[in-house]
Amino acid sequence: MAVNLRPNVLLIMADDHAPAAFSTYGNKLNQTPNLDRIAGEGLRLDRCFCTNAICTPARASVHTGKYSHTTGIKTLNDVIDQTQETTLGMLLHGAGYQTAFVGKWHLGHGGNSDPAGYDYWSVLPVQGRYYDPEMSEMGEPVVERGYVTDVLTDKALSWLEKRETDRPFFLVCAHKAPHDPFQPNRKHMGLFAEEPIPEPATFHDDYRNRAGAIDRSTTPEWELFDLEEDPKEMRNIYHEPANAGLVSELKVELEQLQRELGDRPFDRGP
Repeated sequence: MAVNLRPNVLLIMADDHAPAAFSTYGNKLNQTPNLDRIAGEGLRLDRCFCTNAICTPARASVHTGKYSHTTGIKTLNDVIDQTQETTLGMLLHGAGYQTAFVGKWHLGHGGNSDPAGYDYWSVLPVQGRYYDPEMSEMGEPVVERGYVTDVLTDKALSWLEKRETDRPFFLVCAHKAPHDPFQPNRKHMGLFAEEPIPEPATFHDDYRNRAGAIDRSTTPEWELFDLEEDPKEMRNIYHEPANAGLVSELKVELEQLQRELGDRPFDRGP
């Protein structure tokens, strides 16, 4: 019997964090040793950029390999028409892979916008919520009890357990965390409440000579503070510790997924 050398593919996505959220990219607060090990054993990208910082257009680029001006998906309200696009799921399914998508899709729902090319999919409607998330599973509405990062990891592991083992797999696990609103798992509430979190070097940048889009993207709440004079504790009281807690939860779930994969011969197809 010939050995199938086609690799299994697991694509894990997180939402709306900077590279420095992980210790392999310099984070001193959130230590992510297992993710650091993957980076050390594989390839870490240090000289890359995001072609579009907005969720829906960026996801369209990831799944199609095209720029936003080519897909025509330029805003959060645009949707993908998969009769006009070829996606990763379509390509790998057509190549004989068993395919699944779990988590945040955010490219439209219904008709030609539902995930195409996937044998199984269970996705959050638009942004979704952190607790007891509503999901669309193969087009049917369901409510999953629990915290969304846990739910998505469990769904991914369940699919891996039940999949056909005579084909290589392509699995996308697209997490909501750490996108706002910053609502960590209860077990991580207050995890970094007493930790000093340094400001990024660009926090007080002067935007007056930059593109107008930069100024328009400023968080409205910032106008309530004099960022030079107000105590740092006022700015930290909600956002920064909560965001760090979300990354911690994401780290725990990715490590669980990694452990489960490490216990099985999943690196290659059958």
